[in-house]
Amino acid sequence: MADVANKYPDNIPGQFYVDSQCIDCDLCRETAPNNFTRNEEGGYSYVAKQPDTPAEEFQCQQAKVDCPVEAIGDNGA
Repeated sequence: MADVANKYPDNIPGQFYVDSQCIDCDLCRETAPNNFTRNEEGGYSYVAKQPDTPAEEFQCQQAKVDCPVEAIGDNGA
C-alpha cells in the first residue's frame, strides 16, 4: 500500500501520487499516459498531472488498482 510519507517530491500536489515502492514497470504510464511520467534519472514514475476529466480519473484509479507493488496512492492531497 502506498504511503504518503514516502511519496516522491516530483508528484504534482493533489489526489494521486507515487511513492518510493515504484519499480518503474511502466504500467501506470501506459494506463494513464496523460497523468504519469517517468523520472529518467531516478528510474521511477510520478504524477505529472492530476486528472481533470472523468476519463483521466478512471485511468488513474485503474493504474492504482493494477500497480504490481501498490506504489500509487490516492490520498496525497
